[in-house]
Amino acid sequence: MDKYLKAIKENVCTICVDSSEKGKCTLHKDETCAVEFYFPQIMEIIKDNYNSDKKIMLDKLRAKICVDCRAQNEEEFCYLREDANCSLDRYFNVIVDVVYKVDKGKL
Repeated sequence: MDKYLKAIKENVCTICVDSSEKGKCTLHKDETCAVEFYFPQIMEIIKDNYNSDKKIMLDKLRAKICVDCRAQNEEEFCYLREDANCSLDRYFNVIVDVVYKVDKGKL
């Protein structure tokens, strides 16, 4: 699991809107990175649906993680996702690509 998280930090965190010019996280100590917080569940979704269409994986992500997010209401509307401010939604495709590259030995 460490190799995946390391690859995520090198390839996703560096492009995250919450990172500095040098790719360092700028979240305050009382803020939590959703990608890191939900990383075990994200990996489970990817591994359980390996080589599935990314849309299917994204639907699984929303059913497993987003359903419990306080930013999403009962009608599944998420103000963070709507404003492109949800890191899970914004970077999920990149995360999947990074996992595949790690598995293929390309990262």
